Amino acid sequence: MTERRKILVTSALPYANGSIHLGHLVEYIQTDIWVRFQKLRGHDCTYVCADDAHGTAIMLKAEQLGISPEEQIARVKAEHERDFGDFLINFDNYHSTHGEENRVLSELIYSRLQANGHIASRMITQAFDPEKQLFLADRYIKGTCPKCKTEDQYGDNCEACGATYSPTELINPVSAISGATPIEKESEHFFFKLPEFTAFLQDWTRAGHLQDEVANKLAEWLDSGLQEWDISRDAPYFGFKIPGTEDKYFYVWLDAPIGYMASFKNLLDRRAAADASVDADALFAEYWGKDSSAELYHFIGKDIVNFHALFWPAMLSSADFRTPTKVCVHGFLTVNGKKMSKSRGTFINARTYLEHLNPEYLRYYFAAKLSGGVDDLDLNLEDFIQRVNSDLVGKVVNIASRTAKFIQKSGGTLSNSVADQALWQKFRDADSQIAANYEARDFGKAMREIMALADLANEYIAAQAPWSLAKQEGTEQQVLDVCSLGINMFRALVTYLKPVLPALAADAEQFLGESLDWRQPVTFRGGDAINKFKPLLTRIEADKVDAMLEASKEALAAPAPQASAATASDELAKDPIAAEISFDDFAKVDLRVALIAKAEHVEGADKLLRLTLDLGGETRNVFSGIKSAYQPQDLEGKLTVMVANLAPRKMKFGLSEGMVLAAGPGKKEIYLLEPHSGAKPGQRIM
Repeated sequence: MTERRKILVTSALPYANGSIHLGHLVEYIQTDIWVRFQKLRGHDCTYVCADDAHGTAIMLKAEQLGISPEEQIARVKAEHERDFGDFLINFDNYHSTHGEENRVLSELIYSRLQANGHIASRMITQAFDPEKQLFLADRYIKGTCPKCKTEDQYGDNCEACGATYSPTELINPVSAISGATPIEKESEHFFFKLPEFTAFLQDWTRAGHLQDEVANKLAEWLDSGLQEWDISRDAPYFGFKIPGTEDKYFYVWLDAPIGYMASFKNLLDRRAAADASVDADALFAEYWGKDSSAELYHFIGKDIVNFHALFWPAMLSSADFRTPTKVCVHGFLTVNGKKMSKSRGTFINARTYLEHLNPEYLRYYFAAKLSGGVDDLDLNLEDFIQRVNSDLVGKVVNIASRTAKFIQKSGGTLSNSVADQALWQKFRDADSQIAANYEARDFGKAMREIMALADLANEYIAAQAPWSLAKQEGTEQQVLDVCSLGINMFRALVTYLKPVLPALAADAEQFLGESLDWRQPVTFRGGDAINKFKPLLTRIEADKVDAMLEASKEALAAPAPQASAATASDELAKDPIAAEISFDDFAKVDLRVALIAKAEHVEGADKLLRLTLDLGGETRNVFSGIKSAYQPQDLEGKLTVMVANLAPRKMKFGLSEGMVLAAGPGKKEIYLLEPHSGAKPGQRIM
């Protein structure tokens, strides 16, 4: 074995504003496999992460739910930790960027940047929501595209024609938060002088810290000229206040990567509290000090490369901390060759997957598709079923299930004799190459090597046919030798797969009566007893995958617009006691005052009217099953109440973007809910 390495590993911090989905899991599974491999090889490897807990989006979400931001991030953190745990992601510490450690470190780094002359300040003009008294980021401004005139486009680019522009160029811009018309307002902001680090970054990005394709992309940005980075945000903002100011906060992307340091510091402080011999400050300096000999690896997606490979190393360099050993960048996840889709049910949350399938199926499939590059990874569900069933059940587990019973019949003890030395040597010789593939994060190549060995094992067992030998007299020792080699080949395969399949490995260890160790090359085990074999893994059934897709559609798609309160009233009349929901579920419903700007019949529809609803500048197209009770001309100009945060639903007659609320027994007696006369379009109903 090589010298024991000290390694600190991080994954990108998931945002504390939503659930973990399979796209996220590409990264966390990739990182966890690499960390488990390092630990299994005997290295001192620590894996830390945290929830990214700051920003306007979290502040607004908490406000919408009627809770504090602290409550919001605590709820989401608990959900994230549960999902990660059930996917066997084994963090040494999982923290939050809202922790005290992060505040102290963020202020320390900022003060060093400031002392080194790397912070500038100047007045800038931004869009401002006069109703919410809030400066608006581009994504919180909507209006009509100045190029193609498509309505309801964000403040920086048009999804219809692809044009980019500034929010001030939008036609009829409105705040996506309140519906008010933004005004321009000046404010002082603070900037990190990133251009001063151009020469440093040109060297650093070419010094082996990045994949070549990432370094090449960054070279384009470096050659075109870096810009100063705005690291401040105005109040109100959920985050850490900038020292020496009253209404300025650190931009979320300043303190997010510092969260890696903070999570590690939190871990060390907790260890020091439990063990007086632990010097947390000395250990922190050992890993993060300028002259650290420890290794530091960040696993991230390709969409956040600029933050981790430009801003972050420049900040660390100025603040007199070490920079990463390597930033390991991966691609995005597609499902069945396409972008994850809510309508197709392929936008799958971690919890939805876990309710239907074994997490190790996905861990193995991702491992089989992952390389050390930045290519996107496709989850082809037919291939997923076939590969897991063929490789894990049909090849690996099959070796033990075919041979273990003959060991038991011979007394349960493995033979000391190696029945085929040349074959066993192939399993030993593969050790270093498989380990090298894991080290390089080329897990797909490692899985191919392992499955090639599994094929050799199964071919050997099939050729020896111990089930036939056992029927012949005087072959007991030969059967035992053949099956003992089979069990040892299974041991080697499970050892090599242990970083990917920790639960399967644990069950196999129970069967084998040992803990599989990979600090040394695999050795033949003979003369020891093994336990009775129990099934280790079952096949994936296609109906389970189908059920997962259907559940994803149910969880993420809006209910059918015609099944609004108007048409649902018939069902409620039959069963007046509806199923209870929690307050948290109810709080997610965003009810808004809407002006019915236009109402019209829908050709070919017996029950539907098409309503054009004005939410204070933003318009929505909604189909509603109220035709039996209303004439279109009677509705125009009226105020009503709509559910504004339903996902759009594609119908036969077009796209419906919400739901109006109504009540009554049906037919002529359907009554649209009407707010009080002083209500304004877009106003939220609490």
